Amino acid sequence: MNSIKKTARMAGFLYFIYFVIHISADVFGRSKIIVFGDAAGTAQNIMASELQFRIGIMSDLLAAVLFFLAAWALYRLLKPVNKNLALLFLLLNLGGVAIQSFSDLFLFASQLLLNSADYLKVFQADQQQALAMLFLYLYKNGFMIAQIFYGAWLFPLGYLVYKSGFLPKILGIVLMAHCVTWLMTSLQFFLFPGFNAITYVSYPLGFIAEFGLTLWLLVMGAKDQPSNPAQ
Repeated sequence: MNSIKKTARMAGFLYFIYFVIHISADVFGRSKIIVFGDAAGTAQNIMASELQFRIGIMSDLLAAVLFFLAAWALYRLLKPVNKNLALLFLLLNLGGVAIQSFSDLFLFASQLLLNSADYLKVFQADQQQALAMLFLYLYKNGFMIAQIFYGAWLFPLGYLVYKSGFLPKILGIVLMAHCVTWLMTSLQFFLFPGFNAITYVSYPLGFIAEFGLTLWLLVMGAKDQPSNPAQ
C-alpha cells in the first residue's frame, strides 16, 4: 500500500474513532444527565451518575484529541494540493479543539459545586444548583463558539478535496456546502435562540459530508497518484 493510501486510511480511521467516541459521550452521557432549565433535576442526575458524568467529560476530551489528529492526517494528505489552505484548515480545527476542551472545564466546575465540600457550605443547596446550571450554560455556549471554527475549517478542507484529483469531487462540494450551513447554525444559536430551522438542514448534511468522507477514506483510501495539484 503506497504512502498516500496509508495516509488516507489513517485519516479515515482517526475520524471514525472520533465519531464513535464523540457520539457515545453525548448519547450515553450528557444528553441523559443534563436538563437545561431544570437545575434541581440536573443536579440530582449528576450526583446519581457521577462516574458516568466524568467518563463523558473524559470521552469528550479524548474525542477532541482524535479530531485534531484526524485533521493532522488530512493535512498530510492534502498538503501537496495547497500547503497554505491545508495549514489553514488545520489551524481552524485546532482553534475549535482548544475552545471546546477549555469549555469542558465548566462541566468539571458544575460537578465540583455539587460535591458538598466544606468550602462550599457558604452556599445554600439551591444556590449551588443554580451556579452549577450557570456553568453548564457556559459550557454550552463555549461548545457553540467552537462550532464556528469547526464550521469554518470545512470550506478549505472541502475545496482541497474537490481540487485534489484523488478524492471524489462531490465530497468536496458537500463539505463546502456544510461549512455554510454549520456556520449559519452557530449564528442561529447566538442570534435567534430557540429557532432551529437551519439545524434541521445542517445536521443531515453534516452527516453526509463528514461521515461520507470518513467512510471513503477508510474503505477506499485515495487514488495512487493525485492529479496536478493547485498551487
